[in-house]
Amino acid sequence: MTTTEESTATTVAYATEPTPRLDWAALAPDVFKAMVRLDAAAGRGLDPALRELVKIRASQINHCAFCLDMHTKDALAAGESVERIVQLSAWEESRHFYTERELAALELTDAVTVLTDGFVPDEVYERAARQFEEAELAQLIAAISVINAWNRFGVTCRRTPGHYQPGQFR
Repeated sequence: MTTTEESTATTVAYATEPTPRLDWAALAPDVFKAMVRLDAAAGRGLDPALRELVKIRASQINHCAFCLDMHTKDALAAGESVERIVQLSAWEESRHFYTERELAALELTDAVTVLTDGFVPDEVYERAARQFEEAELAQLIAAISVINAWNRFGVTCRRTPGHYQPGQFR
């Protein structure tokens, strides 16, 4: 048997795909539609690439596999590099992959997403305020807050990753 035949004959047994707990979008359609409108409103005026980086980062922190699947696919489809997406989980050690503006947005994303200290540190907010005009900063904070809400729906209802196609919900 050749190496090609051997690898073809070997089957990988992946874990069973979990069953979603609840199709909340179908059961609470008005809430879902409101979230879609809120998400669109929160993203207005923000650079689409920056917005996807923020969504991916918050989803990493919140362990929302469904949102990670969605936003990495959307980012890749929009031309984002695999390298920058992979490095997001360690952005503090991989600063040279990002602009100062992106770094400020990522730091703010971490602070808003993880409120274990009960606040967003002044220095984090001030760095973001130096990089973004006030209206843009307000949109960024809204976008971070909205992806965190989406993450909570995804994780709680156990939305299954792997089936999303780029742009599917636009």
